[in-house]
Amino acid sequence: MALIDVVKCTMGPKQLVSKFPSEDLRMGTQLVVYPGQVAFFVKGGQVFDTFESGTYTLSSSNIPLLNKIINIPFGGQSPFQAEVWFVNMLVLMDSKWGTATPLQIEDPKYEVIVPVRAYGQYGFKITNPRTFLESIVGNASLFSVDTIQKYFKGRIMSQLTNIISDKLVRDNLSILNINSHLGDISTFCLERINPTFEKYGLRLQEFDVMAISVNEEDQSFQKLKEAKDLAARLKITGRDVYQMERSFNVLDSAAANDSGVMGGMIGAGMGLGAGVSMGNQIGGVMNTNPQMVPPPIPQLEMYYLVLNGTQNGPYDKNTIVASLQSGKISADTLAWKQGMPSWTKLSLLPEFSNMFSCPPPIPNSL
Repeated sequence: MALIDVVKCTMGPKQLVSKFPSEDLRMGTQLVVYPGQVAFFVKGGQVFDTFESGTYTLSSSNIPLLNKIINIPFGGQSPFQAEVWFVNMLVLMDSKWGTATPLQIEDPKYEVIVPVRAYGQYGFKITNPRTFLESIVGNASLFSVDTIQKYFKGRIMSQLTNIISDKLVRDNLSILNINSHLGDISTFCLERINPTFEKYGLRLQEFDVMAISVNEEDQSFQKLKEAKDLAARLKITGRDVYQMERSFNVLDSAAANDSGVMGGMIGAGMGLGAGVSMGNQIGGVMNTNPQMVPPPIPQLEMYYLVLNGTQNGPYDKNTIVASLQSGKISADTLAWKQGMPSWTKLSLLPEFSNMFSCPPPIPNSL
């Protein structure tokens, strides 16, 4: 057994923790802790005395906690065994993150769910090395930045959907112009994710959302753009004028489809009836008597489904019932409709639950 005279550790920029390779120490051994490091004596899996940057000659006076366990006689160069761990306290930047699968984000302005991808980077440092050593490192002899990234990647990704959604709802932002607010979103993410790191003795120094991208060919994104265009047109022309324009378009389409004498007669009849209807609409625009305005047409509830890991829809109730009966979807298929806080199984929706109620099996004795 060769006793160690000097204990020190030079760590690379991507290394967070390193254990000195030998445990054969003695009183009088020199301990060198470089700037930006903290050293710990560990015995039997328990963390004892702490040393910040500097050079120390080990004695019973500067390892009092460990000395109570190993009970070294006072004076001399008595040998003892203990682990020495070094922890890097420097800020570690340029840790990458990115979404492996799209985040399903609902646009709060137009109420359309759109799949988006995001990526960026973050920087962190160890602020409580004892907590970090006790809660994460365990029996590993090395602990790198890559290990931290793998450890926290799932925790970051699991929070991002809710965090970004909350930010959009809070500020009434649309996914269509989300990239112009990346600075505010980054700050919001930092505040929300940092408590997860602090539990392990770490602190996020920064969290940058560098880009949030949408597939412009995706059907959901197309619906979002259509919803924006419609909202803009209604805002400019007014709802009554917009409805009147739609009615004129219907008349034009009907007239274009008519042919021959009979078609002309039918077209004339349609034109006459539609003209009366249009007169009523124009009169309604000019006369704002609320009793003359019909109630809005009731809207069918539409549902979105998760099929093969992607969002599909919208579908009406009859379509979903037919798909259940044909076996194309099942009770465990995830569904969402407007007003629901999150995705849930079809079997848990009251309007479909009766389709999954089955009688008990017939006894064999019958």
